[in-house]
Formats: sequence, C-alpha cells, structure tokens
Amino acid sequence: MVTSSSPPSGDSAAPSPGTAPAVALAGITKRFPGVVANHDIHLSVHKGTVHALVGENGAGKSTLMKILYGMQKPDEGTIEVDGTQVTFAGPADAIDRGIGMVHQHFMLADNLTVLENVVLGSEKLAGIGARARRRIAEISERYGLGVRPDALVEDLGVADRQRVEILKVLYRGATTLILDEPTAVLVPQEVDALFDNLRELKAEGLSVIFISHKLGEVLSVADHITVIRRGTTVGTVVPAETTTRRLAELMVGSELPTPETAESTVTDKPVIQVEELRLTADGGRPVLDDISFTIHEGEILGLAGVEGNGQTELIDALIGLDKADSGVIRLAGDDITDRATRHRREQGIGYIPEDRHRHGLLLEAPLWENRILGHVTEKPNTRGKRGIWLDPSAAQADTRRIVEAYDVRTPGIDVPAASLSGGNQQKLIVGREMTHKPRFLIAAHPTRGVDVGAQAQIWDQIREARREGLGVLLISADLDELIGLSDTLRVIYRGRLVADADPGSITPEELGSAMTGAASGHLVADDTDESAPDAPGKEGA
Repeated sequence: MVTSSSPPSGDSAAPSPGTAPAVALAGITKRFPGVVANHDIHLSVHKGTVHALVGENGAGKSTLMKILYGMQKPDEGTIEVDGTQVTFAGPADAIDRGIGMVHQHFMLADNLTVLENVVLGSEKLAGIGARARRRIAEISERYGLGVRPDALVEDLGVADRQRVEILKVLYRGATTLILDEPTAVLVPQEVDALFDNLRELKAEGLSVIFISHKLGEVLSVADHITVIRRGTTVGTVVPAETTTRRLAELMVGSELPTPETAESTVTDKPVIQVEELRLTADGGRPVLDDISFTIHEGEILGLAGVEGNGQTELIDALIGLDKADSGVIRLAGDDITDRATRHRREQGIGYIPEDRHRHGLLLEAPLWENRILGHVTEKPNTRGKRGIWLDPSAAQADTRRIVEAYDVRTPGIDVPAASLSGGNQQKLIVGREMTHKPRFLIAAHPTRGVDVGAQAQIWDQIREARREGLGVLLISADLDELIGLSDTLRVIYRGRLVADADPGSITPEELGSAMTGAASGHLVADDTDESAPDAPGKEGA
C-alpha cells in the first residue's frame, strides 16, 4: 500500500480516529541557489509510533529535518505540532515544542561527565547537582537507557554515547525525537538494544522519526515509512505490506544491491605488510598491541571491531598521521615506517577516512579544491616535471568528471563541500581516491551515510580495482558489507587482533559477538566451542 500524503493505516500502531499527529508537515518547499532541496513535502508522524524517513543521498531528508528542528525556514508550507500550526525561529523554539534531534555525528564533550553533557546549556531546568542527577536517573530508568551520570564520556562506547544523546533530548522535554542514522556505527547486538529503547519510548507515547539507509532495520522497527526521492514525497508505506526491494525501487528506482563478491582475485604478492605494530597511549595503556597482518594484491582484508578499539590509531599509523612506538610497515616490499604521509600517498596509498568532515574535506572550500586534497603533487592537479605547479583548470575538469561518474548531486563544482549532503560528500571522496588508482586502499566506512544506489556504485569501484590488483583494508560498521566484500576477516578488540573468520560462512551476529570480546581465535559458524580458549585477547573479554 502506498499513499501520497495521508497517514497509512492497517497496522497495530495506527492512530485513533480524530487524534492529531504529533508532527505534520504539509507542502514544505525549500530552495537554495541553483537547487530545490524540498518540493511539496508531506509528512505526518503520529504519537507513539516510529516513523522512518528514507531516501537517496541528496533527496532532501536532512534539509527537511533541519526545517522541523528550526535550523532552517521553509520557503513554502506549514508545520503543525499537536494540531497547532507553528513557526520556528531556531532550534530553541523546536525544543520548546517538544522536538529533539540526535545528530549522526555525536555532539558530546569527551572530557565531561554524562551529567555535565546532559545539563550543558539547560542548567535552568534542574540545576547541575543532585536534582539534575535524580532527573537523569529517572529518565534513564524509565526508558531503559542504562546511563551512568558520573561516567566520563571519553570512556563510553559508541552505543552508550548514543544513549546519552537520546537522554539529552529527553531531559529537555522532547516528545518527538529525530534520530539521524542512529545505527550507522552499531554492531547487531547494539542495534537490538537501541530498538528496545525505541519500543520503550513508543510505549510512553513518544514519537520517533528514524532516518536510515538500512532498509532491513527500517522494516523491523518502523510503524510507517515515508520515502523521499529527488526532493519530494514518493509515498508512505506500511512495513507489513512492503519489502526491502520495493523500498529500494521507490528510493532510487533500482533493486537493492548486494556486496557479495563471487570470484577470488587474491594473489601471492604482498602489497602491504604490517609487523608487530605497537602504540601506547599516555599512561602506558596499549592502543595497538602486536598488530601483524599482510594484504596481497587483489585482496580485501576486512577488519571488524566496535569503534574505539584501535582502528583509528591503526589507520593513522598506516597513512602516516601518527607514528607507532615500534613495528614495521612495508608497501610493496619497501619499508615506509618512517616515511611522511605525502610520500605514502605518492607511492600509491589511497585513503577514505572514517570521519569525512575532520580528515576528508575542507567544508568551506569548493568541490574542485577538495578534489586536490591528499594529491596536491599528482596529476591532474599539477603540471610540470616535478609537479610543483598547481593546475586549477585540469583539477576543475577532473572534478566535473568525478561529479558525473559518481553521481555527486551538486549544482556545480564551485559550491562549498558543506552544501552537499553527507552521502554526496562521501561519493566525492571515493571518486577522488579511486581516480589515482592506488595500490593499497584504506577504506574506513566507505559507504556510511550513502543510499543503496551509491552503495552499489562504490562496491563496484572497489571490486573492479581489486580485480586489477588493488589491496584493501576495509573497516566498516556494516557487517553485511564487511562479510560480503572481504576475502579475509580479522577482529580487533582492545588494540589486538583477537579472531579471524571465513567470510563465506560467518554470520553478522557471530561476527558481532566477537567484536564485543565474547569470542576469539578462529570463528566457526554456529560453533562457539571451537573458538580457541587461550587465543590472544581472550583474557578480560
């Protein structure tokens, strides 16, 4: 069943007749120079439901949610909250009307406690002491969040940080929560726990707008799903009456892609060798502990792990942003352990960073300047024998080619990177890195925040380069992607490689279990007894 704007019916969560929606958007239109981000959008979110919002990159989801959260004003259309038409001058107005937003990139201060993060900016509500602590504990218990007020945020895992963000908006009185890609960095067990939290919110009559590209999860948690394509509403569906394939077709006009790689292209020629890499943090705590692995030409090594277990430090050591305390890194047989990042890039290391905003883009610079980043001494960005002269016209021409080849939705190459949606920013980065035909690619969450159509394109690019001899270190929170693309799987836990698995037989649930430290050694599908009991990393799991 598909409807254009009226609320769907027929499932257990359908609203009672005559009940005003928690939030209703009608005829929302938003224009920017050279582009119409939203056109005649309709969305009704009812109390006590999870309403999913899906769409391709650049479809207008983020703009629509910024309008609802008061960050931007619509050019046309109306917003109603509990049946009353409202106008928001800023996020503070939206919060006052019970609308809270948990952004994809967490906005927490690592050096503060949970309590301090929650009350920051809202000290007038319940002070900063015992009364605030009691209220936080009450909200945490009421919604099953399990938050510890005195814990330092820097000591929390990703799932716990997300619960703190949810508690922050509940603390401010939110009755409608906007969750932007909330499962992007969670393992399956953490996703299940989040969905339990959402059911608690529903049971208390709260409403949730759930933005995601993971269609299987959307079908499992949502009561209603609204699809946006090219800035306008395609329709609203009931999960019981649709499929992931049908949703994918509504979103991008094509079937749901799969990351599975049928043929093996692995050779016996090493492209990257890492031997006994060690790195300690301040205080002597090991961040990387005896990391050793080899990736061959034509091989994708998938590295699974909950974020914060050494992946970032390993990436920094490989690309040259940080130097390990000891160990050796060889690229095609050459020792690059002490080489600068520029040398590593020029010798063929590609880099898709885990945080595109911090390490992948200059957000206020135009797209063509971002195309040059990391490759400032290489053609087509430079001219001359030594590559010391920038060639802006050639860089601009190649940026236009990348925009077309990777379907980067933009009015032009002179707009700042910040004006693009997250998925389109990611496509620009992938196009930039693959253009230089690297020998070794560090791909950290290469499809995070991109739609199913862009996913398929990125996977195809990586698979094609793999056939031509590219070696890849793939780090991803999408375990289906990790299993489907990888030739070899390793698990990192507390800075150590604690387990390996066959991508052809392991399940996401079994891999997710090892990521939390519950299993080690060689992982055998459906047989946890075969995990080596005294394998490295088992202790303290």
